Amino acid sequence: MIERSIQQTELSVSIERKPGGACVPSEDISGTRKKPADGEGGETPGLWRNPAYRTFLGVQTLSALGDSFSYVALPLLVLHTTGSVLQMGLVTALTGIASIVMGLFAGVVADRFDRRRLLMLADGARCLLYLLIPLAWLRGEPIWLIYAIVPVAGCFSMLFQVTYVTVVPSLVGRDQITKANGHLFATYAAAGVAGPALAGFVASAAGPAAAIGIDAATFAVSALGILFVRFDSRPRRDDAEPRTEGEKAQRGGVREEFLAGAKFLWAHPMLRPLTLLLSLFTFLTYGLTDLVIFLIKHQLDRPDTTVGYVLTAGTVGSFIAAAVVARIRKRLAFGVVWISGVVLAGLSIATIGLVDSVPLVGALMLLTMMCTGIAGISSMSLRQEVTPSHLLGRVTSSFWTIHTALGPLGAGVVTAAAAGLGVTTTCLLVGLAVVAVALTGTLTGLRPRRAEPTPQS
Repeated sequence: MIERSIQQTELSVSIERKPGGACVPSEDISGTRKKPADGEGGETPGLWRNPAYRTFLGVQTLSALGDSFSYVALPLLVLHTTGSVLQMGLVTALTGIASIVMGLFAGVVADRFDRRRLLMLADGARCLLYLLIPLAWLRGEPIWLIYAIVPVAGCFSMLFQVTYVTVVPSLVGRDQITKANGHLFATYAAAGVAGPALAGFVASAAGPAAAIGIDAATFAVSALGILFVRFDSRPRRDDAEPRTEGEKAQRGGVREEFLAGAKFLWAHPMLRPLTLLLSLFTFLTYGLTDLVIFLIKHQLDRPDTTVGYVLTAGTVGSFIAAAVVARIRKRLAFGVVWISGVVLAGLSIATIGLVDSVPLVGALMLLTMMCTGIAGISSMSLRQEVTPSHLLGRVTSSFWTIHTALGPLGAGVVTAAAAGLGVTTTCLLVGLAVVAVALTGTLTGLRPRRAEPTPQS
């Protein structure tokens, strides 16, 4: 849960030159927004007055709803067909592996090709792939088809996620990126609640295959909706700007192009420590949901419905984060927001194992998800603000790949610790370690400081 909030979520000082030559105000490295000089133009129109953004938000909501539908409907279909929890796990594992592998290449693709077409391709392909399943189930139950389709659909899902991150700066003004990401983050949270519930209802009433058919329909509508979104869909660069070492790989081989994103992360004074700290954070928190479920089921001896209520409380925290993050970022530097958010999240995690009240566990999960949501949205917005358009796909892919790589290992370590030391001790240790990771940021480039603005393409 936390990992999704950071991922779906997530300065050198720069002035972005938008199409037509207009400049929009940037931030200095402290995160304080610069006011436009007289004559530079008025305020950017509100997000809800931007028809392209409104349509894109609706399209993204449908696509996220489709993802959450398949998240529930596919395992249910496998279980109904085979009765095997092992095969359910294999399908889930295949999806995860395919997404990770595609993540290595999705950024290169997003930086080379028309991004509108990529979004339509990703949704259209998932529509056709998932449509094959209910059609095939009308004539039998070919379980092999699931194993053939799901990994390919996982690849297109990752392509969509990387590409949509690169599109946001083309749809809204620079000073609106964080607010837009908050809205998009909220759609994922809403889809994460509504999608599984709807999928479960449809699967119960008409069968899991029918639920997957509805899933295919959401992707079809999403793909068509992209046609009505007006934005600059080609990766841009200002050839007058000097190339950095990372930018020189713009047309190299796949390996060189992927490394261009990693090199940009490493060269940037804030993205480098942020990536390293988030890798440690992910290692520590990847298994948190498992700890909470184990705490509720075994230590507090509560039913499955209670687990749902507590995790839903976490989702409420995600909604709160989406609503307040833009206001917070207007007032505070990025480093202050990220470090404070992660410190509070760590303290909440440490406290979860010490309480024996379900409402308190729910409240602490709400606080944890709110704080990590604010940090995650701010992180993604930072990358979009400081990364040149033609590198944004590769930087996003590199960032996600690097900082999630330790997650599965961390989940194994944390759950093993819980089995040996107990949930209370494990939550306390994990929470304090998260606080230590956040405070380490005060010794790095995340520490707020002033710097003179420098142009960036």
